[in-house]
Amino acid sequence: MSSVTRRLFLSGTAAGLGALSAFSLTGAAPAFAQQSAARRGGVLRISVDQAASVIHPLRTRVNPEYLVAELLYSGLTRLAAGMKVEPDLAESWAPDQTLTEWTFVLRPGLTFHDGSPCTAADVVATFTAILDPKTASPGRTNVGPIKEVTAKDERTVLFRLTSPYADLPVALAYTNARIVPAKVIETDLDSLSRSAVGTGPFKLVSFEPDRKIVVERNPAYYDPARPYLDRVEVLVYPDRTAEASALISGDIDLMLGTAPGEYQRLEKSSGVKALRVPSGQFLNVNMGCDQKPFSDPRVRKALALSIDREAMVGFVAGGYGTPGNDTPISPAYRFYREQPLRKADLAQAKKLLAEAGYPNGVDLTMIASDKPGTRTELAVAIREMAKPAGFRIQVQTMPHATYLDQVWKKGNFYVGFYNMQATADAVFSLLYTSDAAWNETRWNNKDFDALVAEARAKTDETERAALYAKAQQLMHDEVPSVIPVFFDLLAARRDYVEGYDLHPRGSVFRLDFVSLGVAAPPSRTDKRG
Repeated sequence: MSSVTRRLFLSGTAAGLGALSAFSLTGAAPAFAQQSAARRGGVLRISVDQAASVIHPLRTRVNPEYLVAELLYSGLTRLAAGMKVEPDLAESWAPDQTLTEWTFVLRPGLTFHDGSPCTAADVVATFTAILDPKTASPGRTNVGPIKEVTAKDERTVLFRLTSPYADLPVALAYTNARIVPAKVIETDLDSLSRSAVGTGPFKLVSFEPDRKIVVERNPAYYDPARPYLDRVEVLVYPDRTAEASALISGDIDLMLGTAPGEYQRLEKSSGVKALRVPSGQFLNVNMGCDQKPFSDPRVRKALALSIDREAMVGFVAGGYGTPGNDTPISPAYRFYREQPLRKADLAQAKKLLAEAGYPNGVDLTMIASDKPGTRTELAVAIREMAKPAGFRIQVQTMPHATYLDQVWKKGNFYVGFYNMQATADAVFSLLYTSDAAWNETRWNNKDFDALVAEARAKTDETERAALYAKAQQLMHDEVPSVIPVFFDLLAARRDYVEGYDLHPRGSVFRLDFVSLGVAAPPSRTDKRG
């Protein structure tokens, strides 16, 4: 393991270790001088395709909810372009030599939206709540192996870990790791389901989750130059065609995401800028590895061998994506391991199914949420591709809210949908380790767990790459879930919207950097300051 010297610890610079060039072990706040050119003021109208039903920042689950939480709250760190970590509420951080203790220093003068100060005590209370199973936060197993969080003084927080962890600053940028007031946690944490008390760039004005959410600039935000906008309105458009039409007509300014068919339409529209970025976003077919028939890995592999992945990219992703190889690590990740793409082999699939005790095939019901629509498209494609191998699959589509309540993390055979995570460790720990927050497959493979745990304690890039390669190979061999396709992220904006770029993470939006150009219509700029 590379050592972290006392000089490096004390310096607080962003240089970090050469072994971790993509994510520095120490951090320092950047200057804000480069932001002065952006125009201030105006109203941005952004569309989403489903309700932001959960406003509680520690419990958000889907992209529109992540968007609203990011507008209203801040974390200690945040993700910049290229998956690099940068300061948010913390102005600097550094580990000890063992990577088991990390010290974070907050910016001076931080305040919550209600005017109360944001201090190290609030950070401690927040992470204590996240790590409490009663809070039911997805962040519980995704913010790193945290043993204890303590306040050294009003601005200094110490994280003690159960094991060495090189990625902690990245993990603390997780979508649910938003800092909330200690007094709210102590008195009524559930009140954050109805109101918002954050330190984010915007303050909540109104919350109608199925229709419209409105926020306005926070004048006490830690960067006095940002946000540039006066106001952001988040509008719910369940119909993709109507949503695209609203952007083309100018009723909205920015679409959070769009489907391939609408993307092609938007590319040709005057005044619209179509956006695209390769990502690790994927659909997966989750199989309950603790229940028949999927408790037999031969059944899982037989299903994987029945799928034409190249065809799936065209059918489900509309050509805007790359084939998947049954691991969640796409070429967009730092520790992606390239290996031959699994090809469809129906004869071998039938043979494996027969060996598992299903010589006459097997009857299954695959459940797909109606959001996004690509879930059902994937399910239908797999139904047809797997039929010759002996899989008789009935596809059942249900409303997304019903799916979340009745199927997600409970079902035996269903289609999941996930954004790219910041690191390989993050996606493995979110979905596939035995203690994963969303352990949908119940694969619970101890060898896999050990590889992930060992990799997170290394700073040497070569050693980490070798461990993650073994983890990916093990997943590819045992197929806890079928991952046949990765999606490029697609979105669109009006050409007067400036400073917005699609982030490959999928749940990072950075609207505090967005401004409206001189060509913006008066209806958007009449509040310009």
